[in-house]
Amino acid sequence: MRAWIGLGGNRDDSADLLDTALARLADSPRLTLLRRSRLYRSRPWGVADQPDFVNAVAEFGTGLEPLPLLAHLLATEERLGRERPAQRWGPRCIDLDLLTYEDLRIHSDELVLPHPRMHLRAFVLVPLLELAPGFVIPGIGPAADCLEAIEPQETAGVEPLNLTDREDP
Repeated sequence: MRAWIGLGGNRDDSADLLDTALARLADSPRLTLLRRSRLYRSRPWGVADQPDFVNAVAEFGTGLEPLPLLAHLLATEERLGRERPAQRWGPRCIDLDLLTYEDLRIHSDELVLPHPRMHLRAFVLVPLLELAPGFVIPGIGPAADCLEAIEPQETAGVEPLNLTDREDP
């Protein structure tokens, strides 16, 4: 099975934490990193008064079912220092979102697939389309159409991260 995961963070050294998260996920026995996007800088979404985010998207092959995969993502966040304060969409060191799992559509208390706001977020769509230009979000439609429908300011706020002093895997 294939799963797409969104990664982000805006505290500490988020670029390194995203790389660490990808490495830890790829070391899991039932996950295989197939490909990952470049890193992108994006303006905060939801709560504007905070540092910019570093974002990426990765495609994994997995033998895990969706709920165990979600639990694994949450456990990885916790091991990397993620705390969940009361303020939603506030600063965080790492965020791992299960965006899609094959073409499944799930709506339960524990999990909603595809991710319920992925089609509204340029910081997800831009790196996703870098890897899969024809990606179709189950039940929603082509990701490229979703990106076109987003406010231009939102899209302009997502740009490749310039990491001149480090190698990007």
